[in-house]
Amino acid sequence: MNRYIEKFMTYLEVEKDSSPHTVLNYRLDLEEFLAFLGSTPVEKADYLTLRKFLAELRTKNPRPRTMARKLSSLRSFFRFLHREGLVKQNPAALLLSPKLDKTLPQFLSEEEAAKFVEAPGDHTETALRDRAILETLYSSGIRVSELVGLNIEQVDLIGSVVKVLGKGKKERLVPIGAPAVIAIKNYLDVRTRSAQALFLNKDGRRLTDRGVRLVVDKYIKKSAVNHHASPHTLRHSFATHMLDHGADLRSVQELLGHASLSTTQIYTHLTTDKIKKIYDAAHPRA
Repeated sequence: MNRYIEKFMTYLEVEKDSSPHTVLNYRLDLEEFLAFLGSTPVEKADYLTLRKFLAELRTKNPRPRTMARKLSSLRSFFRFLHREGLVKQNPAALLLSPKLDKTLPQFLSEEEAAKFVEAPGDHTETALRDRAILETLYSSGIRVSELVGLNIEQVDLIGSVVKVLGKGKKERLVPIGAPAVIAIKNYLDVRTRSAQALFLNKDGRRLTDRGVRLVVDKYIKKSAVNHHASPHTLRHSFATHMLDHGADLRSVQELLGHASLSTTQIYTHLTTDKIKKIYDAAHPRA
C-alpha cells in the first residue's frame, strides 16, 4: 500500500501539478485508510471495505466537508490505481458524496476592513511589514499562499501590479491600490535584511502561511472587529466590496484566479443589501 501511495503522490506532484497543501491532505487521508486496512492488501479492498471505513470516520464526527475531502482522496487514489492496472476494479466509483450546505464566506464591512488594515501603525519594521501584508491582501484579494510566495521582483510599485503564482502554477497580474503600494514601499525602505522574498519573518526567512495567520489574529484583536476573521476573510471582503461597487463577475473571477465562474458566484449572495437599496430607489412600487 505504501508504494501505491508514493506512486500516487508522484502523480499528483508531477502530472497533476497539485499544490503542496493538496498533496499533504491526500497523503494524510490515505495513510488513515492504510491504518484502517491493517494487513489487508489494497487489491482486496472493495466497495464494502470503503463503506466500512467511511462509517468508522463518521463515528469520529468529522465535518461534512472533511468527509467530502477524504472521499475525494479515495476516489482519486483508486481511479489512479485502476488506470495504472494496479487494481482490477475501482471500488470507489459508486461511492456517493455527502450533501454539503453552501456556506457564505465571512467578510468585513468597508469600515471594519479599513480599521483592520490600518491597525499595525508605522513605528517599527515589523509593524510596517504587517501593514504591508494586510494592505496587500485586502487590495489584491490574493490567496495567502500567493502572498507568501511573492518575491520582490514580482512587485511593480510603479505600475501598481503584482505577478502571482496561483493554483496549478498559473501566473496572473493583479492590480494593487495606492495604500498597498505605499505600505510595501515603506516596509522595503526600512527592511534590514536582504532577501529575494518580499515578506520576511524575524529570522530573515520567507514568511509562512502560519506566520500570516498570526499577523491577522494579532490585529483582529487589536482592531476589535470580527473575531472569527482569517486571512481568507480579507479575500472575501475584497470580492464583496468590488461587486458592491459595480465590478462585473468575470473581472472579479479573473482577479481572484478562480478557474470557474461558479466559484466566484457565491459572492453575489453577499450583496443582497446593495440590491435591495437599488430596488427601493428604482422601482415605483417598492
